[in-house]
Amino acid sequence: MTAARGAQRKGIGKSLVLGGAFALVMGGLIWYASVSLGGHRCEVCLTYGGGHSCRSAEGATLEEARRTALDLACAELASGMTESLRCQNTPPTRVTCDP
Repeated sequence: MTAARGAQRKGIGKSLVLGGAFALVMGGLIWYASVSLGGHRCEVCLTYGGGHSCRSAEGATLEEARRTALDLACAELASGMTESLRCQNTPPTRVTCDP
């Protein structure tokens, strides 16, 4: 019975080590992804359908940051896929990006 307990404890220890290693790897990947995304920041202001919205976003490139900010502004102003596409094709009233 003592040998069975020893084997059981060894298995639990191995599970804890593997679980801890997995958590560290995942934490590192999340940190890396969040640090690498914040290269550029843009704010886009847009008037569509009688409303006005300004939204900011970050991205790895200026174009990605600008496009994400535009999508966020349109999400507030448009409803449905057709309106969202029309909104996204509307020229912004103001675009400010940090290099």
